[in-house]
Amino acid sequence: MRFADRRVLITGGASGIGAVLAARFADEGARIAVCDADPEAMAGFSGKHPKAITAVADVSDETAMAGFLTLVDQAWDGVDVVIANAGSGGPAGAIETISYDEWTACLAVNLGGAFLTSRWAAGHMRRAGQGVILLMSSTAGLFAYPGRAPYAVAKAGIVTLMTSLASDLGPDGVRVNAIAPGAVTGVRMDRVVAMEAAAHDVSQDDIRRRYVDGVAMKTWVTSDDVAEMALFLASDAAARISGQVIAVDGHTETIT
Repeated sequence: MRFADRRVLITGGASGIGAVLAARFADEGARIAVCDADPEAMAGFSGKHPKAITAVADVSDETAMAGFLTLVDQAWDGVDVVIANAGSGGPAGAIETISYDEWTACLAVNLGGAFLTSRWAAGHMRRAGQGVILLMSSTAGLFAYPGRAPYAVAKAGIVTLMTSLASDLGPDGVRVNAIAPGAVTGVRMDRVVAMEAAAHDVSQDDIRRRYVDGVAMKTWVTSDDVAEMALFLASDAAARISGQVIAVDGHTETIT
């Protein structure tokens, strides 16, 4: 029960990695608050976690996020751990085929959502003199990533946001780190594989093979792999770890 009675907020937490994060923190005693843009997924999550603070909110919508965060403020006097997990895969294709609306929408969800979440967390944690912020990046933010420019740029921006926050908030006792998952099994990655296969006019099996071939351990990542890293980084065992981006990817060697 490493997180007994600690207050943990997770964006994009109703499905995929976010739902696993929420369940794992709750299992270790945390009180959880979760938002998600998907009403159906949020309803299912609320049924499984009736004590959680929940709201349907798009992290790129400042008004919607303000409503969710107000709910949290009304229920909690502060927050201990904040995980900016919500994200969008964005479009796939050559840069000349991507519209400006697609570009801005991808950056708004991935990077803008992390900004809005971190801005709120920073105010609480600076005053309290403690706290942990975890931002969800991607191996796409660490390497050149052909055909996925909006997503790669957004995830690279998250790394810089993280290091900036770590420098800014470190003197106040707040730790900030980023996690960079590789290809994580699940519905979201299934959509990405289908999108990339269509963009490159190859089979989905070929795309899946490329992801595995580019990793030293020749394997995909699971949501539990990512959750284990988040639990560690948020725990007291990582008390002196800040300003780091840590890949959970089986060691990506090539991006094709």
